[in-house]
Amino acid sequence: MPPLSARPVHFFTVDVEEHFQVHALAPWAPLPTWDAHPSRVDANTRRLLDLMDLHGARGTFFVLGWVAERWPDLVRTIAARGHEVASHGFWHQRVQGQVPARFREDVRSARELLESLAGHAVQGYRAPSFSIVPGTEWAFDVLLEEGYTYDSSCFPIRRPGYGSPDAPASPHLIRRPAGTLLELPLATFDLLGARLPGAGGGWFRQLPYALTRAALRQHGERGLHGMFYIHPWEYDVAQPVFDVPWLVRQRHYGGLARTWPRLERLLGEFAFVPVASRLEALRSAAA
Repeated sequence: MPPLSARPVHFFTVDVEEHFQVHALAPWAPLPTWDAHPSRVDANTRRLLDLMDLHGARGTFFVLGWVAERWPDLVRTIAARGHEVASHGFWHQRVQGQVPARFREDVRSARELLESLAGHAVQGYRAPSFSIVPGTEWAFDVLLEEGYTYDSSCFPIRRPGYGSPDAPASPHLIRRPAGTLLELPLATFDLLGARLPGAGGGWFRQLPYALTRAALRQHGERGLHGMFYIHPWEYDVAQPVFDVPWLVRQRHYGGLARTWPRLERLLGEFAFVPVASRLEALRSAAA
């Protein structure tokens, strides 16, 4: 393993949610049934914290308020071990379909709870399913009014269900009536003029590892920090399996056994820091 100081520095982010809270599983695990399903998020997240300690990596954990309410010591542990706690909202509902008042309640209640547990200001937000997309820009005003200073909900790719293909692929400022918000997009990889996803999640599980490595290296060559993300359920091969159609099964369960070895490899090749540790420099560079 190369020394930590010699490795390119990027952002390792975790969307802390349960295995049954994924949007694709909503028809089989609707919100009113969540408390009836076995919880696996605490053990899975702690396992990842141990791996990050082993590699000297620190990251940003976008914690769901629903999870924080049930596992408050997990949030305290994340913060105590040197990581940034950020917000994933409270109820894991897509921004599309919400009205501003409901969205405000969601992001406000999550932020208040997370700050009380983490002991530091919660500055960042990531929408479930990257669902701040064209047509929902009003959400940026709500985030600013509720005290958030940066957002990481933009996936600058073309994909059904989410994606902002015309958005910049590098950190940029979003100027709104409520103020200026720093947007930190998920990492992508440019190949022959096409912009490909290279950030993590299902792409990390199911596509070749080389794509993620290439995306982060390309960001480093441009003087940028690449934004990687993962969910605690994405390396949990023992999670309960819902009886779902083939396509949903492939999307949610495909590649689970590959994820953990790939995470070990990724953490050995690149250095990772929390978003909050670079906020001032990012904002200055984007101005």
